[in-house]
Amino acid sequence: MDLYKSLVGHFLFTLVKTEPEWLHKQTIGSLNWLSKASYYPYTNWLNNLLQQYLCLNDPQLEQTVLGMKLPNPLGLAAGFDKDGVGANIWHNFGFGFAELGTVTYHPQPGNPPPRLFRLPLDQAALNRMGFNNAGAVAMAARLKEGKEKLNYPIPIPIGINLGKSKITPLELAAQDYLQSFRLLKDLGDYFVVNVSSPNTPGLRSLQDAAMLSQILDGLQQENTARKPIFVKIAPDLEWEAISDIIVLVKTYQIAGLIATNTTISREGLKTQIIEKTGKSPQEEAGGISGKPVSDRSTEVIRFIYQQTQGQMPIIGVGGIFTAGDAWEKITAGACLIQTYTGWIYEGPIMVRRILAGLLTKLEENGLTSISQAIGIGNG
Repeated sequence: MDLYKSLVGHFLFTLVKTEPEWLHKQTIGSLNWLSKASYYPYTNWLNNLLQQYLCLNDPQLEQTVLGMKLPNPLGLAAGFDKDGVGANIWHNFGFGFAELGTVTYHPQPGNPPPRLFRLPLDQAALNRMGFNNAGAVAMAARLKEGKEKLNYPIPIPIGINLGKSKITPLELAAQDYLQSFRLLKDLGDYFVVNVSSPNTPGLRSLQDAAMLSQILDGLQQENTARKPIFVKIAPDLEWEAISDIIVLVKTYQIAGLIATNTTISREGLKTQIIEKTGKSPQEEAGGISGKPVSDRSTEVIRFIYQQTQGQMPIIGVGGIFTAGDAWEKITAGACLIQTYTGWIYEGPIMVRRILAGLLTKLEENGLTSISQAIGIGNG
């Protein structure tokens, strides 16, 4: 089952050096077709085939978090399915939940290409996409259509990651997030306030307590259904800033934190030159995802868990490629975990492999449920 890594991945990434964004667009196109095909009973064989090879179901991996029932703790991180084209089929790939977006209120093309680069030596990606998406109105229409056409409920929670439109001034950011939330609040199981992407000018300044409080206050006033709302933070924040955000999360009864987004650090990278541009990663703008952010993301998870005595749900993301990576984040304090870059490098079978590895970890540690492992690495 390592055909993807040994043949497909090697061919796409090394031999033909496929342009990453082109490949992503082709993948999204295929997902769009699969998604539409799933509306019709005669395509059940295809979904069953995916489930047979890519899914692993076991009661020990199940959890209920904030009222959401999850078949396993591993989800798809935001950034891959920006417009929600695969919302009704991500469960067929083995994920326990999936996060759509980042979506902005205004449709926007994002930053000029090239804007997505693979760094294979580092098992990483560098992106400066800039929240390219069709906008909240389009996502709402797509998700409504999907709900109407499906003859069964989506069996995993679907999150929606909200970002600020580039054309919206920072002082009007709270209204921008609120407008997207109003359109989508009935269509997601949980929501994420993304104030930590490095690819929208000024966005990370919204992590400042004064700015973030306005956003959270507006969303919670609108959130009459009490949907779980998370804040996604950067790995580059100082401990004091993270502590300030924890206080705000408690003040506005926000569900929890997602740790972490991509990093602007270039420390320790093995890649010297990005072939596409002829420049070093240090000269290129954008956020780094994958292995280089793994350790810092785990440190942030552990800090949040310790600061909140394990009482705040944490979704851990950053550099998850193996069951060992997943276990490290869960035992540091993450109740759920997400992958994106690892999934690209390792291929679709990675989800099943990680879940099987987590079951082995549970057995080795004398545990019978994944929820028992949360935070046990904190002594």
